[in-house]
Order: sequence, then structure tokens, then C-alpha cells
Amino acid sequence: MKDELEFFDVETVPWRPDPLAPGVSERVLSREDDGDVGTRLARWAPGTETSGVIRHDYFEEVLLLEGSLHDITLDRTFRAGHFASRPPGMPHGPYRTVDGCTMLEIRNRSADAS
Repeated sequence: MKDELEFFDVETVPWRPDPLAPGVSERVLSREDDGDVGTRLARWAPGTETSGVIRHDYFEEVLLLEGSLHDITLDRTFRAGHFASRPPGMPHGPYRTVDGCTMLEIRNRSADAS
């Protein structure tokens, strides 16, 4: 279960390197102990590129706040204001960003994955 938190200034949360994604830093706003489920801001440095298609066992919602992200498989570029909602197992990526981007990610467990 995620921590119970009342409003706080997200600027007080430091940016830290994402240990699983070179070129990405994260500002974790809330997270379960397992580390997969939570809410974070993710900032991709200009020139960051992922490899391979991504799948995971949790629901993920993503809102691009700044910059742009190119989906290599779809050959489409998404910009600030674009939103994605991905159920567990949905393939997505790989991605690249020329100018960098910042996104809000919200990850939740599937109701039947308890």
C-alpha cells in the first residue's frame, strides 16, 4: 500500500537517477515498498533512447508535461499534453527523445493481482 500523504511541495523531493533507466531521473512522490507501484515525475535527458518493447504487470498512466517522446515502434512523436493508459501486459516502446521530456507516471496494481 502507498503511504498516506497530505499536500506537499513536490519541489522538496530531490531528483534521483532511475536505477533501471539510464538518462532518466525521477522524483518519487509516493511508492509501495516493492518499488514498482507508485507515482513519480520522470525526467528524460535529451538524447535518451530505450531498447526493446516494454511490458509490466501493473496499470500505468502517463501524462507528458514537457518536451516530446518518440515511440520508435509506432513511429509517432508525442508532446506535452499527450496521455497514455496501459493495462498490465500492454506492449509499448521503445522510445527516444531528442529534446528531453518530463512526465507524470501513476502505477497501480491490477485488482486481480493481489
